[in-house]
Amino acid sequence: MFGRMREDVRAMRERDPAATGWLEVLLCYPGLHAIWAHRLAHRCWSHGASCRLLARLCSHLARWLTGIEIHPAAEIGRRVTIDHGMGVVIGETAEIGDDVHMYHGVTLGGDTNEPVKRHPTVETGAQLGANATLLGDITIGADAAVGAGSVVTSDVEPGATVVGVPAERVD
Repeated sequence: MFGRMREDVRAMRERDPAATGWLEVLLCYPGLHAIWAHRLAHRCWSHGASCRLLARLCSHLARWLTGIEIHPAAEIGRRVTIDHGMGVVIGETAEIGDDVHMYHGVTLGGDTNEPVKRHPTVETGAQLGANATLLGDITIGADAAVGAGSVVTSDVEPGATVVGVPAERVD
């Protein structure tokens, strides 16, 4: 557990040039706190129906403290960083790979009320710009970049950069 926490702090320090030291990151980065709270909530959620209320309460408390809402069922990989996280929303069936970096206001939202996979999959190394909105069961490929304010409703190829409303490839 502590090894993963050190890994998270190191990842944030590497990705945020404003981070001046490990203690600052540990104490003052709400994105980091939201990820840690999610791990606890996800663990409760994974124990089954008897612990799901506890998982939702943990998630709700984390949202209140950090301004970042992550459903306890969402799958989040290692070294995921949320920079200036206020307003980030990650839905129930979202899947996020390792080393993903996102900025404030990112939404990984659903596009149906049916109990199916309805939130995005974000593969390893992707970057999601501020206020990017990703909707539905789509895949953002490994090492892809989504520009700030973009609205993405279809798959993005690995390594591609997309911007705009609706998002279009620019590289």
